[in-house]
Amino acid sequence: MEFTKQQPSSKAPANWFTGDVWWDVIVAGQEPSRMRANLVRFSPGARTNWHSHAVGQTLHVVSGIALIGTRDGTILEAHPGETVACPPNEEHWHGAAPDRFMEHIAMWEGTGDDTPETTWAEPVTDQQYNGPRSRNQ
Repeated sequence: MEFTKQQPSSKAPANWFTGDVWWDVIVAGQEPSRMRANLVRFSPGARTNWHSHAVGQTLHVVSGIALIGTRDGTILEAHPGETVACPPNEEHWHGAAPDRFMEHIAMWEGTGDDTPETTWAEPVTDQQYNGPRSRNQ
């Protein structure tokens, strides 16, 4: 057993995000592990581009209000302590509500081959981001 070496916080790439986003890598598994986890911090209104994960993704909200959108126009509103699972290859986006910061732990797996873990697409438009929200009740 050993502590893993912590990496410095990194600003997320502008070609994958709208707004200011920072992350800390929690784990970037080395073979045979394929586990990936980042603590991601979004400024108000910041969000990912549309993207999908070959093996799916799980988001656990730590603080603030997370918005998670799908191509059919659904936007889920998730609060601290709530976890949302995105199925493999489903295009989605996630980010902060317009009026507060949001932190989540993003968890996904590598593919174990040369297939990309994440496929990035175009930015989420303001109209898509501002659509009606649903809450898990």
